[in-house]
Amino acid sequence: MTAPVRFPRFFVTSPAPCPYLPGRSERKVFTELKGPHSDALNDALGRIGFRRSQSVAYRPSCLDCQACVSVRVAAEEFTPSSTQKRNLKRNSDLVATVCRPWSTTEQFDLLQRYLGARHPEGGMTSMDEVDFADMVEHTPVTSYVIEYREPSPDAVTPGRLVGACLTDKQCDGLSMIYSFYDPDHETRSGLGNYIILDHIRRTVEMGMPYVYLGYWVEGSPRMQYKVRYRPLERLTRNGWERMPTAEQDRLIAAAVATPRGAGSEGASKDGLVVGSGCTVA
Repeated sequence: MTAPVRFPRFFVTSPAPCPYLPGRSERKVFTELKGPHSDALNDALGRIGFRRSQSVAYRPSCLDCQACVSVRVAAEEFTPSSTQKRNLKRNSDLVATVCRPWSTTEQFDLLQRYLGARHPEGGMTSMDEVDFADMVEHTPVTSYVIEYREPSPDAVTPGRLVGACLTDKQCDGLSMIYSFYDPDHETRSGLGNYIILDHIRRTVEMGMPYVYLGYWVEGSPRMQYKVRYRPLERLTRNGWERMPTAEQDRLIAAAVATPRGAGSEGASKDGLVVGSGCTVA
């Protein structure tokens, strides 16, 4: 007899320089997502801290470091801060459209502008349009791209694309795989934060409890924006636990005091690497 679901095989990458903390090395454990049960496997792995990149699910597996911590927003309990309320009001005219996971030249051009401004030394800056198509379209799970556009100038022409997010729909929420936006918009600020706020709203409307933000690394300046969403839960040895209010207050204060762009910009978010072959980094 053949089992209906085959237990996945896991592999470990060779050590490589850590993209978040200078002087440290990283390695990852990964498995392939394929077959009719890919959604169920992705859901199960997501709840224990795995992230998806194309057809691979991965998570850090460093020998001497546990700095990468999976975090998620408890969407149904989320209350926006005064700053987040202003962001929502400022960008409330944006038109969000859920699109099938199919790449476009317009999305790629926006990604290139974003990477050039926010991650100029990262590996993703060498991506071409084919690499981007692989990142978006090679998905064995329920995924889509949410586009954020300014209002249309007429009834026919689409508005200007200012943001996008590759998103997985899981059984308990939305997992934000990769978001990018116009980093130098003349009149809009906080577009990246607005995309997260919109995902929180969507999750609540769908009757699901969580928005998965990927990994948070204390001590890595470019990851500190994730602590601004409360209540925030993190994955520990004892399972998912709510971050204490006092600790989150301290972290938010530190994040606010850190200038934008501080710290290394040598890698993309969550260590995501795309390109030819199987993505594991």
